[in-house]
Amino acid sequence: MSRARLRELGITIGRHPTGKHNAITDVPGVWVGHTTLVYDQPRIARTGATVILPREGNIWKDNAFAGYHVFNGTGEMTGMHWLAESGLLCYPIVLTNTHQVGTAHEAMVAYGQRTGQTSLSSLAVVAETWDGWLNDLDAFHLTQEHVIAALESAGPGPVQEGNIGGGTGMICHDFKGGIGTSSRVVETTSGQFTLGVLVQANHGDRHNFRVNGIPVGQVLDYDHTPDPFDEPTSFPSSIIIVIATDAYLLPMQCQRFARRAVLGQARVGGIGHNGSGDIFLAFATGNHITGNNPYEVKMLPNHHLNPMFEAVAEAVEESILNALTSAETMTGYKGRTAHALPLDELQRVVRKMSG
Repeated sequence: MSRARLRELGITIGRHPTGKHNAITDVPGVWVGHTTLVYDQPRIARTGATVILPREGNIWKDNAFAGYHVFNGTGEMTGMHWLAESGLLCYPIVLTNTHQVGTAHEAMVAYGQRTGQTSLSSLAVVAETWDGWLNDLDAFHLTQEHVIAALESAGPGPVQEGNIGGGTGMICHDFKGGIGTSSRVVETTSGQFTLGVLVQANHGDRHNFRVNGIPVGQVLDYDHTPDPFDEPTSFPSSIIIVIATDAYLLPMQCQRFARRAVLGQARVGGIGHNGSGDIFLAFATGNHITGNNPYEVKMLPNHHLNPMFEAVAEAVEESILNALTSAETMTGYKGRTAHALPLDELQRVVRKMSG
């Protein structure tokens, strides 16, 4: 069976409807771009960069309220000290591999300075997960030009998933993982809002893997689909989750959204291993933070947020599953192979165990 998104397989997560593209780009003004590096010479490359660009690129000058949460901290997301201090996201978000956070950070600083987006300094936001099982990590394949190409390619509409961008070499629940996205349109007492999620999924054990509550990983075990690792417990595993919404949220409310990402991760079977970097960022574009005059901002009442909390969990869960259903089997560094989640078997197990 060719690769597909979860809903194309007849599996629906949650009760809230999706946006047009079922992607983070359903939030107005949120764009996504990728650069993907796959080659074998002179050294094995299975890596890349994914850029999330809020406000159609004007995020540098028109900041967004934001908050973050660290579930397990064996990972990196730069710029979080300033984000926590100010409550503001002031830059695009770059996702890449562990060893090239510095490259991506320098690329964003250089781009901001060269294009006049920043003046004296730049505390760019770059997050990572470890792709060293399939990618020759120490070859440092990614260049500043690659990161800027991802930024400049960013646009609205459907988002490529699976073996793409920063997710190219990632492994999830011992299947091939990568980039995944989903969205929800949420009715609240304060009105209708859109919420979108994008994940870089590189985490989880097979035996914990669940789809819509069904313990698929216990059926599609290593006897069915081989384990990519020789020593499964010795390798780091991480997930970066980015949540966007057009709702009128203040920074502490964004942080509350970021915390709820844990619920979606847990539904699929993620538990936050010791070696896992589980770092989550939420930003809200409903308010505009620009200019030098006092800001007039809106805030949803906290007791109106429950449907959106639910939507966060749903969209995170579906984003992780879309990463898995979209990713293709990949062979990389030292001949290692991460096998794709078998979609026909997934459908069979879900149908059978759904009763």
